[in-house]
Formats: sequence, structure tokens, C-alpha cells
Amino acid sequence: MPKYIILDTETTGTQEHDRIIQLGYLVLDHQKTEVYNEFCSSDIPITYQAMAVHGITQETIEGKPSCHDTEAFQQLNALNVNENYLIIHNAPFDLGMLEKEGFTCNMKLIDTLRVAKHVFEDEEAHGLQYFRYKLGLYKKEAAEAEALGIVVKAHDAIGDVLVLKLFLSELRHAVQEKFPRVNPVAMMVELTQKPVLVHTIRFGKYRGKSLADVAQEDSAYLNWMLKNMENLDDDMRYSIQYYLES
Repeated sequence: MPKYIILDTETTGTQEHDRIIQLGYLVLDHQKTEVYNEFCSSDIPITYQAMAVHGITQETIEGKPSCHDTEAFQQLNALNVNENYLIIHNAPFDLGMLEKEGFTCNMKLIDTLRVAKHVFEDEEAHGLQYFRYKLGLYKKEAAEAEALGIVVKAHDAIGDVLVLKLFLSELRHAVQEKFPRVNPVAMMVELTQKPVLVHTIRFGKYRGKSLADVAQEDSAYLNWMLKNMENLDDDMRYSIQYYLES
């Protein structure tokens, strides 16, 4: 039977040189739920910006093993087979960090951020904390945390994993409603691989305007974005190209 691994990491920062300092995940199957949560040492100092988000300091990770040497990482490798499912909110970031430790995902991947963008396309945001409040997940956290022996803390890896577990149930229901004739888990895997067509620009001088209108009125600006904005995510890059070609 397949297992479902719901995972999150905390890191020294968000740049190319940054590394994992907390690895947390739940392993779900039909009989039990296992919890893995470990802090990791790193030769890369934690940035103050990262500390302000997750609250992990150098003192927290002092004397801890590197991520690669933790039991959590070793067990993740043991679970890394095609029949299992790896579930992450904003998967490219965490997978990129795990790749620095030598991990290449062989599991079926569900990126709940991308799936949420497909099925909750009219929402003003798609971050996990947004849905935590929008869907009232925070009201269910205490009971879930107590059952699993987890302490819930915003932007903590295992705390976010618990919220993601609750969100996954809501997301699966939404997928089933939108695609009633398809297995919702299989559809989430499919949607993870499918780029999201963004309709509205949410930043910059054209914030709030439709991409279709900007493509008609100022295509040069969109071409500039493609060439100069390295931090464009895959969905925005795909959408700009789509509207320029249309």
C-alpha cells in the first residue's frame, strides 16, 4: 500500500547557498501515522531574516547532526520509491534544498501550492497560512496536534506539516468537486505537473491589470520581465509567454 509523506523544511535562508536546518514530515498509511522532526546543523550561518520567520537560532542547531546524517533524512531515503506520494506546499523550494543533500525525488509528487492555484484560482493568495485562517484550519489544530504529539508553531517545519495535513483534506475535497470523474489523488499529481495560467499581475506598475490587456498594450514590458526578472516563478513565466504568443 502506498504511503503519503507530508513534508516541510526550514532553512538558513532562501538563496542558492542556504541549507536545511529543520526537516519535518508525517508518514501516513492506512494503519498509522509516523512523525519525524529533527533540527540540523549547517556550516552556513542562519540569516536574521530567516530567524525572524522560523525562530531557529544558531544555539538551536548547535551540536546537531547535518541534515544528511539525521534519522529523518535516512528514513526519507528509505521511503523514496515510486509507489509513495510526497506532498509539499511549494515543492520546488523544499526539493531544491533536499537536492543539496543528495536527495532526488522518486515518489509521486503533489505540490499543494500549485494544486491550490488550479482549484482556488479566485483566491487573493495561496500561501499555507492564508488557507489556515481562510478555511478555519486553526480551529482544528489543537486536537490534531495532541493526537500526534506535535507542538503547533507558525513557520515551524513540523507545525506547518500539521497544517498542511489539514489543508490536504480540504484540497482533496475541492479537487473532487471540480473533477468529479477522476481519482482526486491522481488528479493532484497531474495538476502538480501542469502550469497555472495566471490572469492578473499581482505586482509592479501593472498590479491588478490583466495579463491579456498588458500583452496588448505594453508587450515590451512583459518581454522585459522575461529577460530581467530572474525571480519570476514558472507559472508567471508560462503565463506571460502564453499571452504574448496569443
